[in-house]
Amino acid sequence: MSRLEKDPAFHALSRRPDLRAKRSGGVRRDDSKLIAFYLPQYHRIPENSEWWGPGFTEWTNVVRGRPNFDGHYQPHLPRELGFYDLSHVEVMEEQAELAKLYGVYGFCFYHYWFSGRRVLERPLENFLRSEIDLPFCLCWANENWTRTWDGDARSVLLEQKYAPGDDEAFVDSLLPFLTDPRYIHVDGKPLLVVYRAKELPRPKTSFATWRKLARDHGFDGLHIAVVDFYDISHPDEVDADALIEFPPHKFNGPQNIPSPVPAFTNPHFGGGVLDYSKMIAQSALRPVPSFRLYRGIVPGWDNTARRQNTPTIIVNSHPELYGKWLEYLRAYTRTHATGIDDNFIFVNAWNEWAEGCHLEPDQKWGLEFLEQTLATSFHSTAFVPLDRARDALLRDVAQIMVNQRSGDAPPGVSVDVLTHLLMHHQAPSEFVRRVAATLKRWPALHGLGKKVYSALKGM
Repeated sequence: MSRLEKDPAFHALSRRPDLRAKRSGGVRRDDSKLIAFYLPQYHRIPENSEWWGPGFTEWTNVVRGRPNFDGHYQPHLPRELGFYDLSHVEVMEEQAELAKLYGVYGFCFYHYWFSGRRVLERPLENFLRSEIDLPFCLCWANENWTRTWDGDARSVLLEQKYAPGDDEAFVDSLLPFLTDPRYIHVDGKPLLVVYRAKELPRPKTSFATWRKLARDHGFDGLHIAVVDFYDISHPDEVDADALIEFPPHKFNGPQNIPSPVPAFTNPHFGGGVLDYSKMIAQSALRPVPSFRLYRGIVPGWDNTARRQNTPTIIVNSHPELYGKWLEYLRAYTRTHATGIDDNFIFVNAWNEWAEGCHLEPDQKWGLEFLEQTLATSFHSTAFVPLDRARDALLRDVAQIMVNQRSGDAPPGVSVDVLTHLLMHHQAPSEFVRRVAATLKRWPALHGLGKKVYSALKGM
């Protein structure tokens, strides 16, 4: 085998069916549109300097991550794009070119708006004034800003108040973006994502007001998609048009704990650990809902850099596993999308570096996650039923686990056994998720409930 053929980039790109089988006529480009969530917190703002120290940006968090167990990949450090500063639009131009080159359709920018006060707005304003040729939409990140980085009501730095008149002011603030020709639409309506729909005091009323105001400004309305958070299971609960799957949300239950659990070298560790292959199985086995669901994928997750002692860490993630998962989600979307306007798959995320969650190239994997993204952009024209695609996914995952001896694949365990285990992997019921979401208000009770649930599942 030549040196070139051993290169991971060559291997990933050579899997592209359009390169392997140009003359067969049996390959087409996939129609699904990958939208990657995009974090703008890579430039200085007065608020962050006041709260976290002079010159703070997200990179300040990123570089201080330290391993919690042997083999733990920390810190995550960038490669091609370096420690960039998003106050310079040239960085966004490079990001957009990289995204387009590897098959990412567009960005979903987090939009921070607090009763008329905006923060981290400069990158998006620069993008709006630029000629960057990339579709985009907004996600209102309507959580409190807190010292715990999770929207908790404790240690609030900047509060979401939902004051009278906010609905009207919020829509007015969106108009420069919604009228941009690059803005993403569904059925002629601008796509607006809301992160925590049930945090709004009266979400149904607010959404109805937003839609009316959008029509008053000449739009056909708004296509409102809300994140599939722990406290929601159907878009009708808030009169939204769709849910957006958002791993690791709802994937971080005890059923996805790896076996074996790593031996922690940090004596103060009190976080959680998840297995990537079990998350893939949970995703593949999700029943097809009656509502519009935009599927979601995550290349990895590890927010140690933000919460050294209490992070959530996904272990055993790998570009090849990510590629198999994405290939299945594309098949799911081809089967269940209602039209070419809403065949979205959301990626969490493009550049969440402090949460170990990024398609952007890093020092460990380089371009491999992006290469897998591109490699899945083509598929055979032969019809494959979705259940067969799911079974093929789980078998491929089992084979990769055996090859890497990761997760539940110690020496001697066969691919058939692992495939069987993955095919019978059960996610917690909606009732269990609701109880867990409620108990999160009281961490001690939540921890106790998690232990009881794990014990019962192990019986």
